[in-house]
Amino acid sequence: MIKNIYVKDYIIADEISLDMTKGLNVITGETGAGKSILINAVDIVLGGKVSKDVIKKGKEKTVLEVTFLKGRNDFGELFEENGIDDIGDEIVITKEITPTSSKSKINGTMVSLDIIKQMRENLVDIHSQHQTYSLLQQKNHITLLDAYAKSEIEEKLTEYKDLYAKYNHLKKVLEVIKASYEKTEAETDFIKFQIDEIEAAEITDENEDTNIKEELSVLENAEKLKETTGKVYWSLSNDDESILNGLSKIKFELSKAVGMDNSLKETEQDFITAEELLKDISYRLRDYSQSLNNDTERLNSLQERLFLLDKLKHKYGGSLSSVLETYEKLTTQYKDIENSSENIELTEKEISETLEKMKEVSATISQIRRKYAKELSDLIVKKLQKLELEKSRFEISIEECELNENGCDRVEFLISTNVSEDLKPLAKTASGGEISRVMLAIKTVFADTDGIETIIFDEIDTGISGKTSQSVAEEIDNLSEHMQVIIITHQPIIASKADEYIYVSKTQSDTTTINVSILNEEEKVKALAELASGSRDETAVDFAKTLLKG
Repeated sequence: MIKNIYVKDYIIADEISLDMTKGLNVITGETGAGKSILINAVDIVLGGKVSKDVIKKGKEKTVLEVTFLKGRNDFGELFEENGIDDIGDEIVITKEITPTSSKSKINGTMVSLDIIKQMRENLVDIHSQHQTYSLLQQKNHITLLDAYAKSEIEEKLTEYKDLYAKYNHLKKVLEVIKASYEKTEAETDFIKFQIDEIEAAEITDENEDTNIKEELSVLENAEKLKETTGKVYWSLSNDDESILNGLSKIKFELSKAVGMDNSLKETEQDFITAEELLKDISYRLRDYSQSLNNDTERLNSLQERLFLLDKLKHKYGGSLSSVLETYEKLTTQYKDIENSSENIELTEKEISETLEKMKEVSATISQIRRKYAKELSDLIVKKLQKLELEKSRFEISIEECELNENGCDRVEFLISTNVSEDLKPLAKTASGGEISRVMLAIKTVFADTDGIETIIFDEIDTGISGKTSQSVAEEIDNLSEHMQVIIITHQPIIASKADEYIYVSKTQSDTTTINVSILNEEEKVKALAELASGSRDETAVDFAKTLLKG
């Protein structure tokens, strides 16, 4: 339930902190004083629409905050998944609104509106004029019925919605497959031509072109390489004045020096190592020079191969890796086209099987709806009778329709408030007072079954008076014994039932602002007197006292 509502710099309110009690919280006040501001603040905090216009003139931002007592609600898993701190028995939801942004927090942690809306349906049910309109719309009636039948229908609805999503996905897949299958023969032939062209090249290494260029460089310069490496070999080994011959003489002299000074031994060893390395280089250059030949046939073959590879690279992506990737894509595409006929048959079969399963599950759902429709109708009729609509009839019409996201049912609430009238759609109920009572009946029935601990009524008593007001007051009073009820009312009989009486007034000087106060017993009498007669004279006060004695 709501423990506290806090608003700062909101529309014409400077700062309000209002503690709420369990039971019936009644809000009354002067006309135009801003009684709905508190209700709207709760709605905005819980994900309702908001604009920058709510920021009080001259202020930088609006802060709205509602503190809830957890009660039966356990959001442990949701909090853990989203990194929200658990602060014990309370949940603090904050909304900060600036001209450029709107931020929501739960227990100080920034959260998305999706999380707020997940929590809302378990925390508060707000009934306003907008929601009256929503309840009257036939398209929303199936949702209401399913909410009432939740304990039995929820699992089947989840199964059906999964099947419905699968069914629509398969239909889209079928469209794609058919589109591929219907490609022209010329398109298919062109794909096959591209595949054959790449296959014929027999590319097994994406670096083949680089390797060919390196080999071509050697073949194209074979004579020069042979001559150059031969000269180097000759200089190293094959001449009386060769480097290695000179080194041999030096080694002999160095050996004599070592015989005289053993400290040169390491230097001698390094010299010998260097000499051996030069010998190895000499032999390798000799072998390399002797291996080189003018292989014209190999040269031509490589040039032709490189030309082919360059041609394929130009057509299919600029590199051999791109050519190979294109080949894989084309092969897959061609196989898909070849297999399209078979895929169409398999997909059509799966669609048919899914549709049959949908029909089966939707039929079960329909049976559950019809069962609960009778039960819900009877409960609403009983509530209407308590609300001075004794001759009312209320039925929930369920007609078969084409399969859609909700199944195979078209659900509509029908009502007759007079014996002489036939049942007609709820939206065509003429009297504002009747609409208010029907809405109250529906809301109280759902309040008894959905486990929400707080329900808010924003002027649900519109259009009623006299004996009917007494009935409405008793129904709201009974409801408040089981849950927290917050109501804005113009009816003194309803207001007299308040466990907490909240009075809203406004003051005007240079600016207009609202004042909110919780009334004591004496103040409550005066407020009721004013609500009943527009004055606080002795007669009005006596009448108010009579109401309180009730």
